[in-house]
Amino acid sequence: MKKSSHKMRIPVLSALTAAVLFAASVPMAQAQPASTDEQVQSASLGLPDFTGVVAKTEDGVVNIRTTEAVQVRSPAMGPGGDPYDMFRWFFGPDFMPPGMAPQQRPRGGGNEGQQPQERTVPRGVGSGFIISADGYILTNNHVVADSNGIFVTLSNGKEYPAKIIGTDERTDVALIKIEAKDLKPMVIGDSKQLKKGQWVLAIGSPFGLESTVTSGIVSAINRETGDYLPFIQTDVAVNPGNSGGPLINLNGEVVGVNSQIISRSGGFMGISLAIPIDEAMNVVEQLKSDGKVTRGRIGVQITPVADDVATALGLKDSKGALVSSVEEGGPAAKAGIQSGDVILKFNGRNIEQMTDLPRIVGGTKPGQSSTLEVWRKGKLQTIKIDVEEMPSSSPNAASKDEKDSPAASSADAFGLKVTAVPAADLKRLGVESAVQVTEATAPASEAGLQPGDLILRVNDKDVGTPDQYAKMVASLDKSKAAALLVLRAGQSQWVLITPSK
Repeated sequence: MKKSSHKMRIPVLSALTAAVLFAASVPMAQAQPASTDEQVQSASLGLPDFTGVVAKTEDGVVNIRTTEAVQVRSPAMGPGGDPYDMFRWFFGPDFMPPGMAPQQRPRGGGNEGQQPQERTVPRGVGSGFIISADGYILTNNHVVADSNGIFVTLSNGKEYPAKIIGTDERTDVALIKIEAKDLKPMVIGDSKQLKKGQWVLAIGSPFGLESTVTSGIVSAINRETGDYLPFIQTDVAVNPGNSGGPLINLNGEVVGVNSQIISRSGGFMGISLAIPIDEAMNVVEQLKSDGKVTRGRIGVQITPVADDVATALGLKDSKGALVSSVEEGGPAAKAGIQSGDVILKFNGRNIEQMTDLPRIVGGTKPGQSSTLEVWRKGKLQTIKIDVEEMPSSSPNAASKDEKDSPAASSADAFGLKVTAVPAADLKRLGVESAVQVTEATAPASEAGLQPGDLILRVNDKDVGTPDQYAKMVASLDKSKAAALLVLRAGQSQWVLITPSK
C-alpha cells in the first residue's frame, strides 16, 4: 500500500437507590433462562451481520499477482573459470578475495564477457474487482505499473493472464481485462452518499492471503491528500496486498477502491484511504474508450483563501480559490482572469475549498466553454472561459533595471519605499500596473515583504504610480490591517499589514 468528559454521578446514584428500594418492596420473580435465539439476538443487538454482504460480493473480488523482468548474470562457472565468480554474482564484479591482487584473477573463463540475462521474477500481489461480466477489472495503477506479466485469480481458483487497457497514475486507477465470460460483476454504489460512522468492509489479499474480509467505519470523507482525489478515510484494516480491492457498504455496493495506508511501520495503523468510486469510474470510462485520461485546465495557480484575507476583501467566508498567478497566454489570461481574483464557482458548482477547483476543472472536457464566478474589487463577476488541455509554464518575475527606473519614494506607513515599474516589465509579467518595493522595514518586513516585490493592489484598489500608491496609504485607517496584493517570482498573494501610526 502506498504508504473524557465529566459526568454527574449524584442523579445516577439516586436512580439506582430508588430501583433497589422498589425491588425490595415487590415479590422476587423467578428468573427464567433466555432461549438460544434470544441470546444471539441480544448479543448481536446494534451490531451488523456481515455474512450476507460477504456472500453477495466475495465472488466479484480477485487476486492479482504481477511479474517483472530483471537483469541478472549467471553464477555458473565454466572450465578454467574464476572460482570467485559466484561471490561476484552476489557482491558485484569488483569483489576480490582477501590477499588476491587484481592481476591474479583468472582470465578467459567463467563469466568474462558474459552479457546480463533477463529473468522474470515475482513482483507483487494486489487485489481488484470485476466491473463487467466480460472480464473488465478495476485495480490500482501501482499494482500493475512496471510489470511484464499480470495474472488474475478468481474466487473459484481459476487463473487468467490479464492485459492493461489503460492506467492513470494521478488517480492511481488502472483498468485491466481477462478473457473470460459470465463473470459476476460487483454493484457500483454512490460514494457521495457516504457519511462518517457508516459501516464498510474491505475484501482483498493482504500479504497474499486471498479473499480476506475486514470491517470498520468511515472515519472521514473528502480527505484531501492530492489535487484530484478527495479520499475516503476509514479504520478498516488494510495492509499491503489490499491495494485495488473494493470498499463495500452494507448494501453490498462498491463505494471506494482501497489505495493507501498511513503508517510508520508499513502495516495497518488505524488509517486507510480509499478512492471514491465515483471518481474511479469517471477515470475508468475514459480508459475504456480512449486508453488514457484527458483533463481540462485553465492556466492558473491558486492558494487557499485565509480568513483574514477574506475579511479584508469583503467576502462573507473563506470559501473559494485565490488566484496567485495567471499563466501567460493560457485560457485564464485570455478570459481576463487576474491575480488576486477569488474563484467562487466553476460551471455553477461551488468552490468550497481550493482543492475543489483543479478537480472540477480537470473533469471538464477540453475545448468546452465554461463559466467562472469570481470576486474582484468587492464585486462578483461572471467570466466565460474556454478550457484547454496542454500545459505551459508560468512566467517568472523580472528583475528590476535600476538605471531605467525613477527615484524611489520615501518610506510610508507600511515601512516601504517603492518605485515605478518599467512598461516592458509590466508587459512581460502580464500586469497592467504596479509599484516595486525598493526598501522594506517594519511593519512590512515583519509581514514578509522584501525588495523586488511588486505591489498590485491595496485593499482591492489597483496601484498605478508611486504617487497614487502614496495617497492610498496616507488615506488608510491606521487602526485596521490593510490587504496588499504582492507579486513575487511569478506568484501573487495577499499580505495583511497594519500601518504604523
